[in-house]
Amino acid sequence: MNALLRRKNTAEPAKQRRLHNRLPVLRAERGLSRQDLADVLGINYQTVGYIERGDFNPSLELAFLICEYFGLPIEAVFARQPFKPLSTTVYRRRSIDEEFQDA
Repeated sequence: MNALLRRKNTAEPAKQRRLHNRLPVLRAERGLSRQDLADVLGINYQTVGYIERGDFNPSLELAFLICEYFGLPIEAVFARQPFKPLSTTVYRRRSIDEEFQDA
């Protein structure tokens, strides 16, 4: 039997169920306010804030709508674990050993 099915049906604390997201970064890159994004998505601007802070997890339909708007796959916008900072992901600093090997 699948391990997920065998797991006891116990409620997890809310912090463990939190859905992390990159909405503030994506909005900032595009110069969008919470109201701008809310208008496009057809939701209240406060809902955008709740999602950004992790106080509210969007429905699957809303999550897909958000990703479609930004033109990104769902895993680029939402995750169960906190995202690594983009500075360490995109602009990973090379080690001194790597720099000397290239010289």
